[in-house]
Amino acid sequence: MARAATAAPRLLRAAMLLLLLVAAGRRAAGAPVVNELRCHCLQTLQGIHLKNIQSVKVTPPGPHCGQTEVIATLKNGQEACLNPEAPMVKKIINKMLNK
Repeated sequence: MARAATAAPRLLRAAMLLLLLVAAGRRAAGAPVVNELRCHCLQTLQGIHLKNIQSVKVTPPGPHCGQTEVIATLKNGQEACLNPEAPMVKKIINKMLNK
């Protein structure tokens, strides 16, 4: 009987610890995670044909990178960094936004 009385608080402590860990993990799962603290695009293209592009992602300047980055995902799965100042890239972004 004495063993059962001491096992209950241990079980309760273990359950509370597990609940705390699960709650902390859920909060962290919703927080944004920065993968890298540097620019993704080291070299950029002046343009690419619109028919080859599947999607475009524009990343504004921030703590990870001081410049705007335009990353096009191509239909073959590759990614290409585009120069956000190039006239052709500006047209591509406008066309993708108007779709």
